[in-house]
Amino acid sequence: MRFFAIGNELKQCSICGKKSKVISESISVCADCLREYPDQALEKALKNHAISRSKWKLPPQVPRDEMGIACNNCSVKCKIPNGGKGYCGLIYNRDGKLTRLDGGPIYGVCEYYYDPLPCNCVAIWTCPGGSEKGYPKFSYRKGSEYGFFNLAVFYGACNLDCLFCQNWSYRGYASSLSPRVHYKELASKVHDKVSCICFFGGDPGPQVGHAIMTSREALNLARKRNRILRICWETNGQVNPKIMNRMASLSLESGGIVKIDFKAWSNPVYKALTGVDLGYVKENILRVYEMGIERQEVPLLVVSVLLVPGYVDEYELRGITSYLASIDRDIPVSFLAFHPDYVMNDIPPTSISHARMALNIARESGLRNFKLMNTWLLGDYY
Repeated sequence: MRFFAIGNELKQCSICGKKSKVISESISVCADCLREYPDQALEKALKNHAISRSKWKLPPQVPRDEMGIACNNCSVKCKIPNGGKGYCGLIYNRDGKLTRLDGGPIYGVCEYYYDPLPCNCVAIWTCPGGSEKGYPKFSYRKGSEYGFFNLAVFYGACNLDCLFCQNWSYRGYASSLSPRVHYKELASKVHDKVSCICFFGGDPGPQVGHAIMTSREALNLARKRNRILRICWETNGQVNPKIMNRMASLSLESGGIVKIDFKAWSNPVYKALTGVDLGYVKENILRVYEMGIERQEVPLLVVSVLLVPGYVDEYELRGITSYLASIDRDIPVSFLAFHPDYVMNDIPPTSISHARMALNIARESGLRNFKLMNTWLLGDYY
């Protein structure tokens, strides 16, 4: 069980002077100023990213060394200096050659556990593990797969630095480079009551090679036993689109889902929250959607939107929902209630009025397939 303080104190935007419960001191500026004065506002907002990352011995900023070696694994596109690490903390420049500190792709810095189905996955309401979709090809039950499990793989690295991160403990894994798990060992954990694997974290992006090798090994073992095994991902969508193709292909063939977190619409707000630019998110959402057109019985793409008080506001929601509706009005979208955590723990959870606004905006934008999740967090906070 989590306990958190309700952020009832008024904080002041360091640019416009506005006071509000939903301005976080960890960002120090309001969403309006981030969009209107992005250079000035981001200079202030990024300071706490550097402070928080330094405590975990992670690079305080994205490395941009002119003489560094480029890493193209994701849209962060680090240029890593000799003797330095990439933003994720796992890629190292050793004498002009990029090497992996995690032992990847053979090894991954991760932990795993068995999550009984139906679980709290953001896509559970529209996936074979929690609905009638995909039965009998991709599911053991016509409805929720009671009695079966998801093998949840928690990766200890991320290419973002979300100040509100609920899984912030991954930073300790990335810093210590432990625990490490061989891909064959991880694949062997898929017993006959496991019907899906979900790679999350952190984020699977920095260690995607390990996840792909694990998936292929596990799928081969499952096929030999004539078993169903879905491959799923919870990701920020920042991975290189060519790699996203490989991830989505594994989900497409197995009945799994790619869940992409759309954190904000405007780049200044996205960067203030995460420490990096919006990057490949929109492109990868479109890419995964187009790949999923051929499989109508189960959606390949599910988009999640965290309702961060004060920051994922009406402007951000209209941008996100309008973009998704322009692709397909029936894209499944999960709206998630926020709770204060990690550095951004001084603002309240999502208010009922904020959640209602999000749902109304989704309808106005033309979306037809959306759901509000973890409603127990909602209250009359602001």
